[in-house]
Amino acid sequence: MATEVVGAILAGGLARRMGGGDKGLIRVGGEPMLRHVIERLAPQVDAMMLNANGDPTRFGDFGLPVSADPVAGHPGPLAGVLAGLEWAARHHRQARFVVTAAGDTPFLPRNLVALLMAAMTAERAEMAVAASGGRSHPVFALWPVTLAEPLRRAIVGEEIRKVDRFTARYRVATAAFEDQPIDPFFNINTPDDLAEAERLWERGRS
Repeated sequence: MATEVVGAILAGGLARRMGGGDKGLIRVGGEPMLRHVIERLAPQVDAMMLNANGDPTRFGDFGLPVSADPVAGHPGPLAGVLAGLEWAARHHRQARFVVTAAGDTPFLPRNLVALLMAAMTAERAEMAVAASGGRSHPVFALWPVTLAEPLRRAIVGEEIRKVDRFTARYRVATAAFEDQPIDPFFNINTPDDLAEAERLWERGRS
């Protein structure tokens, strides 16, 4: 069990290219993708919440608190990060870090927090971001809770929207994850992606 880490799942993604609705509620391996993410992340953190806008009752079956974007205008994933940081500051005051993850990644690493923490410590950085296959995944990151106020100022006062623009202000470590036989950050945007996820899921079971 990680200590003093809160998990924030960004569950607001919409499946526009698959007919609409919440991507995290699309099923892979017979279960909503969000269920897989929760199951994989829960043992790594001390508490967990979902970030999503709209009616929170649609996520009622998952048994987690739901927090909407705390700033207006749907400014993107940074608003979800801010929701997680501010939720942790209010409800889990001993937390020092928030780990963020997308709700449409059913193969999320079971060692996400451990590797992010190790990279941050080894590089004496202030935060850490995951990478695989030579690509950075800024939504999968370890954030100090103390960044809540600076992040709110950046979003509201400076209209910063890109994660990289904000994180460039800090020392950021990179935690590299293997992308074979399955990229753990594989996310689902199209019907073809969904078919591939089902194939990978069945291969993993066998």
